Amino acid sequence: MSKPATLLVLSFAWTVQASVSGDTFVTISDGRFILADRPHYFAGANFWQGMNLAVDGPSGDRSRLAEELDQLQQLGVINLRIMAASEGPNTEPYRMVPALMIAPGVYDEDVLDGLDYLLDQIAARGMRAVMVLNNYWQWSGGMAQYVSWHEGTPIPYPPTHGWDAFMSYAAKFYGYAECQTWYRDHIAMIVNRTNQYTGLQYRDDTTIFAWELANEPRNYPAQWIDDTATYIKSIAPNHLVTVGSEGSMGGDFTATHDGPNVDYATVHIWPQNWGWYDPEIPTTYTTAEANARAYFQAHAAEAAALGKPMVLEEFGLARDWEPIHDIYDPDSPTTLRDLFYSAMFEEVFASLSSGGPAAGDNFWAWSGQAKPGDPWTGDPPHETPGWYSVYDADEPTLAIISTHAIHMAMRGDSNADGHVDLNDYAVLSDCLFGPGVPPAPSAPGPTLEHCLVVFDFDTDNDVDLLDFREFAVILGSE
Repeated sequence: MSKPATLLVLSFAWTVQASVSGDTFVTISDGRFILADRPHYFAGANFWQGMNLAVDGPSGDRSRLAEELDQLQQLGVINLRIMAASEGPNTEPYRMVPALMIAPGVYDEDVLDGLDYLLDQIAARGMRAVMVLNNYWQWSGGMAQYVSWHEGTPIPYPPTHGWDAFMSYAAKFYGYAECQTWYRDHIAMIVNRTNQYTGLQYRDDTTIFAWELANEPRNYPAQWIDDTATYIKSIAPNHLVTVGSEGSMGGDFTATHDGPNVDYATVHIWPQNWGWYDPEIPTTYTTAEANARAYFQAHAAEAAALGKPMVLEEFGLARDWEPIHDIYDPDSPTTLRDLFYSAMFEEVFASLSSGGPAAGDNFWAWSGQAKPGDPWTGDPPHETPGWYSVYDADEPTLAIISTHAIHMAMRGDSNADGHVDLNDYAVLSDCLFGPGVPPAPSAPGPTLEHCLVVFDFDTDNDVDLLDFREFAVILGSE
């Protein structure tokens, strides 16, 4: 594909991010992610299929994996949310095949090797990974498969039995001691595994950004969240831990995230799935966007009250519906999806720029070179391929993602236009000396929170001449 024009100005932003990557764990201080003693913000993607794409065999494609990761790197994506669990047997429908765990405690060594290789390749590009350890939904086996193993009963899949029956069945997972033992055994195996390509135990690998309890857990006892997070921290004390929650759609947001071993909050936003938006009625988009913004802001306020960072780790919208195309057709336009991505990126950046809790995002989902019907599209196996996929030919969407990545990566870009220039110098001048001092006053004057987020390079909670010196280096590079 031809690169979007915005990628031409991304090289410096990527250099900034790469310079603070490496053998350093991401930590948290004062409600911010910290990397190498500096606030850390990221633009990310859901690339759940990476483990299987990395298998060295007919079910995987390592050449394609390298190209996909290179494309994501060029976009400025530095955080990938990936599956670090899937459960068999491979004969079951609606799921990732081959599965990582084919029976309790029994693993497909080729898929494990794929996970090793994926982490090695992510590290080589200065990226980090969120490791998802379970799934409430059927597309990776997940909690329902654990229940099926325990009970010896068939899974009531939604197409036949409906979503309520399936969710009730999956939720039995929390109450069965044997399921919890198998689940914790899996966590321990992965955390303590030695990567065959890097020689590092996963627990010592700084490429891992965080461990996530499950994808979109629902109907859980609050104690399960806290107990599981505490267990992970006991064996992986240097890594962050999060839940994988959708927000209030999946449970009580504050109660889910207030435990001492849950390091940051997550939120997912799905306008069509939640009945806010109908692609065949485009006029529903305006209300859907308003609802999405309100949902984000309400949860950001709760995360701020908890004093924890927040990541918008899933969001998506279907392609435009037209009489000659459907929403799954790669040739359908992405007009409304691009508006939605812009709106969500705007909310994330506005939050962090004003001292709020938002610190990163992962769009759903990267399909790259795949086309509908190809293996390992961004849409999981139980969904119609192409529904929420971002392909490498979706240039308008890619341009929006890359511009957002610049904003997230480049400190000093006070007006989020993708450049550090004299307009930003004017704002820095206001931060240093107060409004009205040459070269030109910004109107209105920046808030203290905005000054600290954008210009406090040495993170000493002050904007001073030391920060000006670093800004001058960035300005000269531009």
